[in-house]
Amino acid sequence: MVFAAPNEALTRARAVLDADPSPVHASVAHQVIGIWQRDWGDLRLALRHLRRARDCAARAERADREADVLATLGVALVHAGRTRQGLAALERGVERGSGHVRAQVLFRRAYARWVLGRHSEALEDVRRAIPVLRQENDVIWTARALTLRATVHLALGAVERADADFTAAEALWDTTGQEHDKADAVESRGLAAFRAGDVPAALRLLDEAERRYAALGTPPFMLSVRRCEVLLAAGLAPEALAEADAAIRVLDGIGGQPTRKAELLLVAARAARPAGHPQTAIERAGLAVRLFAAQRRPWWEAHARLVLIEARFTAGAVSGRLVADAARVAERLASFGAPAAPEASLLAGRIALALGRPREAERHLALAARSRQGGPPLARITGWAAQALRAQAAGSGRGVLQACRSGLAVLDAYRMTLGASELRARATEQGAELAALAQRASLASGGPRRLLEWSERWRATALSAPPTRPPADPELLSRMTAFREIAARAEEARGEGRAVPALEREQRRLEREIRSRTLHLRGDAPGGADRFDTGRLLERLGEGRLVELAVVDGRVHVLLAGQGRVRRFTAGLLAEAEAEAEHVQAGLRRLAHPGGAARLPVLLAAWRRLEELLLGEAVRHLGSGPLVVVPPGRLHRVPWAVLPSLRERVVSVSPSASSWLRAAGTAPPADGRHVLVRGPGLATGGAEVPELAGQYGTPTLLEGGGARVPRVLAELDGAALAHIAAHGTFRADSPLFSSLRMADGPLIVHDFERLARSPYRIILSCCDTARFASVGADELLGLVTALLPLGTAGVVAASAPVNDAAVVPLMLALHKGLGAGLSLSEALRDARAALPDDPVHQATGWSFTAFGAA
Repeated sequence: MVFAAPNEALTRARAVLDADPSPVHASVAHQVIGIWQRDWGDLRLALRHLRRARDCAARAERADREADVLATLGVALVHAGRTRQGLAALERGVERGSGHVRAQVLFRRAYARWVLGRHSEALEDVRRAIPVLRQENDVIWTARALTLRATVHLALGAVERADADFTAAEALWDTTGQEHDKADAVESRGLAAFRAGDVPAALRLLDEAERRYAALGTPPFMLSVRRCEVLLAAGLAPEALAEADAAIRVLDGIGGQPTRKAELLLVAARAARPAGHPQTAIERAGLAVRLFAAQRRPWWEAHARLVLIEARFTAGAVSGRLVADAARVAERLASFGAPAAPEASLLAGRIALALGRPREAERHLALAARSRQGGPPLARITGWAAQALRAQAAGSGRGVLQACRSGLAVLDAYRMTLGASELRARATEQGAELAALAQRASLASGGPRRLLEWSERWRATALSAPPTRPPADPELLSRMTAFREIAARAEEARGEGRAVPALEREQRRLEREIRSRTLHLRGDAPGGADRFDTGRLLERLGEGRLVELAVVDGRVHVLLAGQGRVRRFTAGLLAEAEAEAEHVQAGLRRLAHPGGAARLPVLLAAWRRLEELLLGEAVRHLGSGPLVVVPPGRLHRVPWAVLPSLRERVVSVSPSASSWLRAAGTAPPADGRHVLVRGPGLATGGAEVPELAGQYGTPTLLEGGGARVPRVLAELDGAALAHIAAHGTFRADSPLFSSLRMADGPLIVHDFERLARSPYRIILSCCDTARFASVGADELLGLVTALLPLGTAGVVAASAPVNDAAVVPLMLALHKGLGAGLSLSEALRDARAALPDDPVHQATGWSFTAFGAA
């Protein structure tokens, strides 16, 4: 019962002990309490009860009872870090037990050996146990043994064998009432899906397992370890670090298993490095190494040492000793048959290259490169990265590009299995090194055209195909409706000056559930995006120009495409450009409100400096036609209209040249429907909307109570033009919850992703709608970038807070230009020119940007 209804079993066991039981019954009751405390409570209490259970069994002179308790005690001692004592208890249990009970003891010893990383010994014990369990028709223990064997196979990278055992175990579990065991089986299937490269399925199964554990009231620490691994593979390192830390706090609070704490510390260390906390990674990995060593778990200790060396290298440590340490870890992992061995060889090769030791590096990289030929996608990417570094060390630019091309093709196929736009964007981080190596090789040995092609190869790739649209999931729709209601109530309360912690907690809970269900979506696109064609770009540009800013080793290179060719110019350092752009944004925000005019001379100088850092000598070759700017993700907050050479030009911005080409080739819908939306709480009341309604004759007008999210989405779907006047909120912590405020609550990015086709043109006349989070290798998450792959060809939005009153004349002039047949970028240029010549109106005009090609 303890693995079917754990809390009920605990209650009954205590009742047995209160009734003056016989030694045999007392032994069982103490054992049940010990199991409960071992797995979900205080390990010290567990050991106390299990020793009493052993003593009671000995007094009863029941050898099989004593053997069974010794097995449970042995596992608890191993989890407590007392490995030698634990294995001795298990050995004694094997000796004391016979037949059926002995097979159950062998299963527990196999489990303990798996915990210790002794996989071949674990498989041998399971091999001996399964035939006996089957002969005894013991469905529960046979299913447990098959599940354990599958888990060991996964640790050794044998995914197909693991899948076969999981399938067999699942069929057995379906005939039992072992609810905790069933939850564990679902968790294990999630691990198998992850090892097979199916991240959405892994997240879905792990979430299902968590719900089952929650219903049983049992904290799932191993689940936290596994989910952190999946989150890391999905590029969600901050979330993985937060989950691991939270689990460690809970475990410490209940006096839980030191073995689990060591595993959580290891996964926390793995998450801390990509989350940008190398020192935290060093500290957590160092503690994990010490715990694993004390627990006599060499398999785990080797993995922790790999993370520790990697964190030290990231923090700037480079030495011959570090190379030797990484090589030793690689050998140790290879001796265990661990799939992580190539990662350690790759790390040793990287450190050797940093020391200027190409021969030594070649030896390690050659070992790592073997993994490119087979296995899960991320393992193959590791192999191709090693192959690219080998080619770079050998001076073969062609070899570098070939390896990078192959590695990114693997990652493309992997990304397209992910349905959620957030996962697709974050997964590109896995290919960042390959993309950087290719760009460096292109710069060294190729012309500007090749650098442009490789810059495009790994830029804004998440926009190359629409995300998988959420199915008609009643639970998801219900949660999104509840989220809007709670968010609207919280906003109303905050507006009245009331604190609303309960509403804010419920809002965060609903956000987590919505995001979780969205991440479960599998990709339904058949393959990657169309290959970027420079010739097609040059043809489509006509008399215009496109400027793509490529960053190689921290330096901005301006790639100017137009007039049938691509030219390259060197500009400033990315870090300096970022810092200057932040100063410019802050100045523009002050200028957009009365009293900021005194700072105009300072701002003019800053704008000139920013132009020099971003464009360099390229400004002299921009021509006079329309200009498309393609900045890297970290520079998308630049207000391009303030740059002196661009202030009076037709300028549009695009996340990539490929994205601009797709937008330019998007045909407007045939019905030409116009939708105007006016949300609540605007300072001007959205004063431009009534005038625009008159200008467009019979548009669909949604305002007041009619501007509710379901109705707004229905009208936006397939519209030719949408103008939305509503408060905008950018969520840097969760970009896909960035929103526009409607009458019934926030209209979020997740809502837009449910549209069959987003409007051909969208004008967002509110603050902060053109802000993005830069994630992955060079990806953007936000409202505008969510619209572009869904059928929107052009967007006008603001990258900063704006003056509501000054927005009205800008919007009216913008729509006047559209009515005259101009594109969004042309109409925005003319609308700025038509504004009054005071700083507030001018700053408001400069804060808006045209995106896309419509």
